[in-house]
Amino acid sequence: MSPDAPGYIDVHAHFVTDSYVRQARDAGHELPDGVPTWPSWSAKAHVDLMDRCGIETSMLSVSSPGVHFGDDTAARRLAREVNEAGADTVREHPGRFGLFASLPLPDVDGALEEIAYAYDTLNADGVVLETHTHGTYLGNPGLEPVWAELDRRGAVVFLHPTSPVCWEQSALGRPRPMVEFIFDTARTVTDLLMAGTLDRHRNLQVIVPHCGGALPVLADRIDGFMKMFMPAGTGAPDAVEQLGRLYYDLAGPALPRQIPALLGLVGTDRLLYGSDHCWTPAAAVEAHVAGLDAAPAPEGAASWRALTTANARRCLARTAH
Repeated sequence: MSPDAPGYIDVHAHFVTDSYVRQARDAGHELPDGVPTWPSWSAKAHVDLMDRCGIETSMLSVSSPGVHFGDDTAARRLAREVNEAGADTVREHPGRFGLFASLPLPDVDGALEEIAYAYDTLNADGVVLETHTHGTYLGNPGLEPVWAELDRRGAVVFLHPTSPVCWEQSALGRPRPMVEFIFDTARTVTDLLMAGTLDRHRNLQVIVPHCGGALPVLADRIDGFMKMFMPAGTGAPDAVEQLGRLYYDLAGPALPRQIPALLGLVGTDRLLYGSDHCWTPAAAVEAHVAGLDAAPAPEGAASWRALTTANARRCLARTAH
C-alpha cells in the first residue's frame, strides 16, 4: 500500500467462537436478531479477506446479542472467555488484529472488574457496548461508575446495536439489523445525550456504527427537544456539538446516501472504516471496499483509505492501558 492509499484500519469487525455460539443458542438465540443463521469465523479466513481488501488491522469485538443472557455470573464468565479468546487471536497475529473487549452489563461490578482485566492484563484497545442490555440503555444512571472508569482510562468505546426491547412488535417479523439496529443506535446515543453522559465524560473516544444510524437526520430534532425539556436550572446543552465530537464508522451501505447525510453533521476527521465482517459476508465486504476505493475522496484527502486510517490512528492512540 502507498502513503496515499494505506491499509484500512477496520474498527467494526466481529468474531465468534464455537463456545460462544453454543451458549447463545442455549439462551434462546437460535436465529440471532432474526438473521437466518450464525456466521462462521476463523482468524485465517479473516486475514485472507483482509489481504484481498487491503485491510491492515481489524479491531475484533463480539456483536449482538452480547454476552449477558440473564444471569450475572454466567455473563461474567462468558465475557472473560470471549475476551481471552480475542486477546489470544491478537497475540497470534501481530499487527493484524486488535480487541474491543466485551463487558457483562448491566452488572456494574462485573463490568468494572472486566474493564480492569481487559486493559491491565489483556491489553485491550477498547470496549464494545451493546445499545442496551435487557432494557438498560447506556444513559441509565446506574451505569455511571462504568462510564467514569472508562473516562479515566481515555477509553475507546465502540457502540453496537442490538434488538430493541420492543422488537417483537416493531420488527414486523423482519430481521432486526435492517431497521431496528439503526434506530436503537439513535435511541441509546440520545439517551447518553439526555443523561449528560457524553458531556460529563469528554475523555472518551466513542465510535457510533453504521454512519450514525438515524442520528444525522434526527440531530436537530434531538437538539431542540433537549433544549426544551432539560430540568429547570440546567444549562441548555448542544446536542449537535456533542455528536460532532464522536467518531462514526462507515459499515453497511454507506454510499451513495448515508455518507453525505453524515457529513451534514460531522467533519471528515470523525469518519472511520468498518466492514462488519463476519456478520457481513466476505463478498459484500469486498464490494464495499471497492465502492469506497472508487468513490471520490472528500476535499483535502488523498483517498478514503488515507482519511479513515489517519482518523483511526488518532482515535486509537489515546487509549491508556
